[in-house]
Amino acid sequence: MTIAVTTPTGHVGSRVVRLLLQAGVRPRLLVRDPARLEEETRSRVDVRQGDLTDAAFVREAVAGVRTVFWVDPTPHTTADPIETSLRTAAPLIEAARAGEVGRVVFLSSIGAEKRHGVGHIDALAGIEEQLDATGADVLHLRCAYFFTNLLFDLEGLAQGVLTTAFDPGHPMPWADPRDIGDVVAARLLNDTWHGRVVQAVHGPEDLSFHEVARILSAALGHPIRLHPVSDDATRDALRAAGLPPSAVEGMVGMTAGSRGLVPEQPRDLLTTTPTPLSAWAHAQLRPLLEK
Repeated sequence: MTIAVTTPTGHVGSRVVRLLLQAGVRPRLLVRDPARLEEETRSRVDVRQGDLTDAAFVREAVAGVRTVFWVDPTPHTTADPIETSLRTAAPLIEAARAGEVGRVVFLSSIGAEKRHGVGHIDALAGIEEQLDATGADVLHLRCAYFFTNLLFDLEGLAQGVLTTAFDPGHPMPWADPRDIGDVVAARLLNDTWHGRVVQAVHGPEDLSFHEVARILSAALGHPIRLHPVSDDATRDALRAAGLPPSAVEGMVGMTAGSRGLVPEQPRDLLTTTPTPLSAWAHAQLRPLLEK
């Protein structure tokens, strides 16, 4: 089987590549900078160097591939992030519609089921809908809040502060990207599912930010104080950082639109992954802060 993997050096993609190699598959990697791949990996994969925002590169790189793992590479800070995400996915959608790609595993997000009103996640909803219309076999993995999002504020955590614009008391699913990669790889290697499939990836438990602060305090060995901020305060900070208005609203919208969200799929055997936040924080976050 031929499997193409986008963003193969990311938190999820790197795990997917390793598992595919261990399964005996030689994946095709769409990567902007092959030097970011480990040397052992480069010798075992089919590298296609290019930028996912280059439509011609994407169309050529996925042509004739049986299955594609698609991750939207658009940074939240991009001007017009929703339009950029949809435009970036367009060549893949065209290839699927033309029958050049038979199956797509798409890294989506909880909140995409709302279809509108969740900031940049609205783009993932749009990609879901466009993939559904191609006639290809499509799997949408609606993923929880990544543990690795905490890495965006290492300085604050080092100072004992966890800042969030989410409702601090509302539990929501959290997941380790490595566990998401396990689910992705299993689905890529399974050739028996067909049609349109949606599978949530919730992580082992729902956590409020109050609970996250408590868990991090224990795992990091120093107190972590929760600092809730309002949407307007977030807007002011993002504008002060020089972000364009559409990017600001895309980021604020993800938080505001997720408040009170109950994921479409419940927690069960298929949607629950094993790694607890405490274990990830102790193994991954604590060493970074100790440096």
